[in-house]
Amino acid sequence: MWYGLCADVVVAIHLAYVAYVILGQLFIIIGAPLKWQWVRNPWFRFTHLLAITIVAVEAIQGWQCPLTVWEAQLRELGGQAFNGSQSFMGKLLHDILFVENVPQLALDTGYVAAALLVMQGLIMYPPRWFRVGKRSEVVATPDASLNYEAGMIATA
Repeated sequence: MWYGLCADVVVAIHLAYVAYVILGQLFIIIGAPLKWQWVRNPWFRFTHLLAITIVAVEAIQGWQCPLTVWEAQLRELGGQAFNGSQSFMGKLLHDILFVENVPQLALDTGYVAAALLVMQGLIMYPPRWFRVGKRSEVVATPDASLNYEAGMIATA
């Protein structure tokens, strides 16, 4: 039972990872013309690029995703089939994440294309860079019209 529950947690983490990549790119595409400043955050942009780059490298090298391997191992230890879970949420999350009857070449091509899309977005809508050094302090200066009026009163 505990192994199956741990496998369900791994699937949830895996789905969150995929959602971060897909929804992150969607928000970048929508946020660029709408001038959303948070989509230009360098931490967000570079972790987003790193996340999809890891997936693309795994696809190019033919490596299996470690999260998929861990889930399969935990399901095996729990006496469950890889494509099945004893819990409703585990089965639901697994079915959302893993689509059957899709050729691996199509998935790998999609991963590499997504990485290229993220890199293209990084070039077309670059992140704002962090400011280094001291912030300049704003010094309040009196309004020139007030000085002029005060001078007029003083000379009168």
